[in-house]
Amino acid sequence: MYKNFYKLQRNPFEITPDPSFLFPTARHNEALASLYYGVTAHRGFVVLTGEVGTGKTLILRSLLELLQRRNVAFALIFNPSLSPLEFMRYIAGDFGLPVAGKAKDELIHVLNDFLLQRHQKGLTSLLVVDEAHHLSPEVLEEIRLLTNLETSSQKLLQIVLAGQPELDQKLDSHELRQLKQRIALRCHLDALSLKEAREYMARRLQVSGAPATGEIFSDFAIEAVFRHSRGIPRLVNTICENALLSGYAKHAATITPEIIDGVAQDLRLGVSAAEAKNVEPKNNEPKNHDLKNTDPKNTDPKNNGGAQPSKEIEQADLLRAVRRLLEVHDRNPDAGTKDRLQ
Repeated sequence: MYKNFYKLQRNPFEITPDPSFLFPTARHNEALASLYYGVTAHRGFVVLTGEVGTGKTLILRSLLELLQRRNVAFALIFNPSLSPLEFMRYIAGDFGLPVAGKAKDELIHVLNDFLLQRHQKGLTSLLVVDEAHHLSPEVLEEIRLLTNLETSSQKLLQIVLAGQPELDQKLDSHELRQLKQRIALRCHLDALSLKEAREYMARRLQVSGAPATGEIFSDFAIEAVFRHSRGIPRLVNTICENALLSGYAKHAATITPEIIDGVAQDLRLGVSAAEAKNVEPKNNEPKNHDLKNTDPKNTDPKNNGGAQPSKEIEQADLLRAVRRLLEVHDRNPDAGTKDRLQ
């Protein structure tokens, strides 16, 4: 929708984990290198952790893209809320092995034969579990037993677990101390710094074909993006995507901090469920994303006389979203459904 207006060839801030958009910060480079080394050197068991939205899945996708060039066979589990038997069936099935009607011990036997055959050919096999902080203790125990599949010299199955910091807490538990001792490498992803966020946005715009001359996001807008996103890449993408849409609707050649603040308000960033119950209404519902409409004095209880019910807040948010869509439609009334979704 906004690509022609900003002279872009593709949407720069999609939240899908596309390896072509990988921005190599020092921490991301270190994490990717550690994972790649751990798998190719047959270290056995590697753990990647990071807060929500810091790029774990993107790192995994980039890793698998690199490993496919080395003929590494992998099983990828992205929904780990499985029973131990379901977990084993999923692994075997992803490796292309027959699983119908087989008990867990039969699955392990089939999997072991498959891994031995690949090992004898000098090939590597990998199990990747995303969202691993959701794994139950029973499934984590199954993973520990999978690390026992080995020859006298090396592990037959390389394992990568990726998850939020809660995964570290689980692995630190007394019950899983045997599994923790088998971890060969650990790496962690942090949020971006302001400098990294600036370079991250520039990288995505560059990959998307943004012209070398011209400024789509002002310096102050970038600082506003960082402030609202706290340097979390996924939130940077969400804010910037909505800001480009809003800027297009407003005929804004450059995204300003006022637009960023308005988008952050619409996305309710920084508002927790507990805070939402006590949100005070404004005297006048803002008609656009002007910074003056977000002045803290407008939410002073003395100015408005009482708390606004959460239902009314939702209705106000909906009205703002509808107004934005109407502005966009007025700009491009003949656009088809496909164009509106781009």
